[in-house]
Amino acid sequence: MPTRELYWNIHGHWLLYPLFLIAVGFLVYGYYKRLHLWKMGQPENRWQDIKAGIKDLVVYGLFQKRVLKDPFPGVMHVFIFWGFVILAFATTIVALQADLGMNLFHGGLYVFIKLSANLFGLLAIVGLLMAIWRRYITKPDRLDNKMDDGILLALILIILVTGFLIQAVRMAAKPDPWAIYGFAGYWMASMFQGMSPESLGAFHRFLWWFHLILAMTFIGYFPYSKLSHVLLGLANQFMRKRGPIGIPETIDFEDESLETFGKSRLTEFSWKALFNTDACIRCGRCQDNCPAYLSGKHLNPKRIIQDMRVYMEETGEALQKYAAANPAPAVATEGADEVAAAVEAPTEEELGLRALIGEVIPEEDLWACTTCRSCEQQCPIFVEHVDKTIDMRRNLVLMESRFPSEAQLAFKNMENNGNPWGIGWTSRADFLTGIGVQTIEENPEAEILYWPGCSGAYDARNQKVSAALVKLMQKANVNFAILGNEEKCCGDSARKLGNEYLFYSLATENIEVMNSHGVKKIVTQCPHCFNILKNEYPEFGGKYEVIHHTEYLNELVQSGRLQFNNISANDQKTITYHDSCYLGRYNEIYTQPRELLKVAGLEVREMAHNHEKSFCCGAGGGRMWLEEKEGEHINNMRTDEALRIGTDLVGTACPFCLTMINDGIAAREAEEKVKALDIAEILASKI
Repeated sequence: MPTRELYWNIHGHWLLYPLFLIAVGFLVYGYYKRLHLWKMGQPENRWQDIKAGIKDLVVYGLFQKRVLKDPFPGVMHVFIFWGFVILAFATTIVALQADLGMNLFHGGLYVFIKLSANLFGLLAIVGLLMAIWRRYITKPDRLDNKMDDGILLALILIILVTGFLIQAVRMAAKPDPWAIYGFAGYWMASMFQGMSPESLGAFHRFLWWFHLILAMTFIGYFPYSKLSHVLLGLANQFMRKRGPIGIPETIDFEDESLETFGKSRLTEFSWKALFNTDACIRCGRCQDNCPAYLSGKHLNPKRIIQDMRVYMEETGEALQKYAAANPAPAVATEGADEVAAAVEAPTEEELGLRALIGEVIPEEDLWACTTCRSCEQQCPIFVEHVDKTIDMRRNLVLMESRFPSEAQLAFKNMENNGNPWGIGWTSRADFLTGIGVQTIEENPEAEILYWPGCSGAYDARNQKVSAALVKLMQKANVNFAILGNEEKCCGDSARKLGNEYLFYSLATENIEVMNSHGVKKIVTQCPHCFNILKNEYPEFGGKYEVIHHTEYLNELVQSGRLQFNNISANDQKTITYHDSCYLGRYNEIYTQPRELLKVAGLEVREMAHNHEKSFCCGAGGGRMWLEEKEGEHINNMRTDEALRIGTDLVGTACPFCLTMINDGIAAREAEEKVKALDIAEILASKI
């Protein structure tokens, strides 16, 4: 039966047990220290869905779904990860037999372990060599080399190589009828055939102990190194947010006990937010996909997470020193909780710490974010960047009244007139009623509430989109109506810019109006309105079926209610479609817009950044109302990408995107070459 002698040629192998206990002691102590840092954060329940968590561990952890989206580093990481998994499994089986007496390491399992350990061990070496090449030869911008990176690569590589050498020397010294199953060692054994048995035995013992010491060092060093992400990353995948993304934490403005709004101190974040900073593996995919960073802004999502990690360590150390210098007064057990609650936490100044906002994270970085969440979409372990930014914006707006001057004007306009432009609220319905659209008061039996949004009601360019959508719904005999002057801004820009109170006021007023009219189903042409009405209003009592106009038009086409008669095969034009962040990444609507463009007889050609890797237009996160004063304009970069495709048209499904790309086309003086149109406009021209 296939097997081999364990601990052959090794005397005193019992020493591995105390070495192992020492290594595990360092391992446990390392994670114990990190746990105390995470516990500085506020409570948060991330254990609601165990079944989904296990599924994510399989999909994103074991099978590396997101890792593989970036081919070279993806394959590299898979080779190393699966080499690690298979070799750990093999070592466990050997230990169960050699140290616990379980009779496992023989027969089919022995053959499987020998073959898989040799194959995946070699793949792990290939992966490590790829990592060394990438980190020290090609040196992509997103990688910031630290000493720990080199130490780890060298340590793991030496452990793997010595493992194969031990196998080869043993095979050279002792005949093994099953040697071929360990094919890597079998091929290497020929290098040692000329050595004497004594020399082979001595060399084997040296390699074995050297390999063991390195392996124990690896275990003990694990939580203090970048490799800690192997466990923390899996845990982060298990505990990730599910369902609609980007829903900020709600502030209860009726809670009179709240003294601060937003977050300006590390200890105000949840423990999971702090855990995120440790789970981050510094791979830089967020940086590589951040429109603000790529356009030359100072903002770097990776740096924010890593700087918060360093600040977490500084805070933990400072709190320890403060507690030692200021011991809590002894109190009776009864009432101790009340006494503890009454003791105010020390400020950053008392702790001798830098301020989180301004010194650790520059304010301009917080305002540069477009909330496109490309950073989060590309992160292989689901680090949550954007919510931290919004929480800190809230503090600046609600507590410090410190924000860009342009935001002040947008806030004032939304508060006074219910729209960011500041146009009188009594004129909101004028354009749409002027083209024959009824209000819900005039048509209370309407099947659909059409929500044009501020852009569709006030902006001259986007009024053309509203007119096109109205024409299409009328053609399909849809019974629809608008709120008219009762509609206010949905509050998306206010919320993303940190003015949660203004958002709350707008949202609750809109919800009260819609509920009074018994609204059930809403169609909107703005992805920002769509996202907030669908995913964020329910928390405030606004529960409706919300559909984006590309979804709804696709339904009308598929059902046969909407047909086109003005499509000519001889007049086929080309188009490239720009995926809106709030329609695509936030709500995974990618296929319906493209299906509509094909129905309209257009040839769709994709830009380099498309679908979930689409490049932001630059207007999200309230940036529509702010000046872009640093680096290159994001909308110009996206327009350049569209122009490189050389199509006749650029298709959009978002009023902000349409405005930004039109501005980009004008900036590049390309109006004669290409036109930007909303999908509704394209379809309306075909009926």
